[in-house]
Amino acid sequence: MPGLKEVQYYLAGLWLLIRMDPRGFRFLDLSERGVNRSFWAMVWCLPPMGISWLWWRQAFLRSMPPEADVDFAFFIRLGLVEVANWFVPLVLAGLLLLAFRMGERFAPIVVSVNWLWVPLSYINGVLLALVSFLPGTVGFVSLLLLAFMLAQVFVLARILRMICHDHALMVGALTLVLLVPSMILSEYLQHFLGIYPA
Repeated sequence: MPGLKEVQYYLAGLWLLIRMDPRGFRFLDLSERGVNRSFWAMVWCLPPMGISWLWWRQAFLRSMPPEADVDFAFFIRLGLVEVANWFVPLVLAGLLLLAFRMGERFAPIVVSVNWLWVPLSYINGVLLALVSFLPGTVGFVSLLLLAFMLAQVFVLARILRMICHDHALMVGALTLVLLVPSMILSEYLQHFLGIYPA
């Protein structure tokens, strides 16, 4: 598992790419080994995922009778949703790249997107923690969450632009493929698995 210093090194590379500096690629391991190691980002995201799961549990229980409770299986199902949300957009992005004969861009996208989710997950976790522990901040945090969603689109598009260069349509398509399906899939799976607030 990559240590903190290695993760910081990767994030420094992403920051350069967001600033449209091609030197950022030097900080990322784009080899096959680097692609495989980038999925350790899921482990780094577990703490903020835990916060979001606890927040979801609260929302779920508020919609249920007072005596209702959830067991460990509830969190297993949430974990399945997270795994699907992590892998399905990447698979769709890979299929899109193959269809347009740009498969060589897949490795940089996987590495960049996987490590990008680490800081984004922590920011999301902090915002959800504010809602959970300071209920009076719901309105303000909702605005922050909206701004955060827009920032996600902006940051992801900047990185994809560095990877795909002047292919503006591909950048737009990949941005949608990496963000929109996870939103749709989340709601579908939550309903299917019985963990969506009534």
